[in-house]
Amino acid sequence: MKTVNIFSSIATIMVLLFTTYNSQAQSKTATAASTVEVIQFHSENRCMTCNKIETLTREALKGYSNISFSLVNVDDKKNEKKADEFEAAGTALFLYNSKTGKKKDLTDFSFMNAGNEDKFIAGLKKEINAFVK
Repeated sequence: MKTVNIFSSIATIMVLLFTTYNSQAQSKTATAASTVEVIQFHSENRCMTCNKIETLTREALKGYSNISFSLVNVDDKKNEKKADEFEAAGTALFLYNSKTGKKKDLTDFSFMNAGNEDKFIAGLKKEINAFVK
């Protein structure tokens, strides 16, 4: 009987430790994602591909409530500093972590895949998930 109580206590402790660890891991992932932003730079006159990149990016982000999306017009003087920081002169797509300053340029990816909705959305989600880790 004493052995059963010891095993029961050990099992309870293991469950509590696993639950606590799992909650902390999920919390860290959510915190990391909340500092991530997707930024699309564009010029004043936007082409069809630029508009498509915006549409597909917004679609891909529907599953990420904690990742923000912003459009930045590089031709607007108030955005000059931000455009310079990212070296964006026209259409460009970036993942950005405001906490760490880490950037990932997805411009080539976005232009190469804007014509294939499924590939663009799946690829952007894959890039976001890797960036957040």
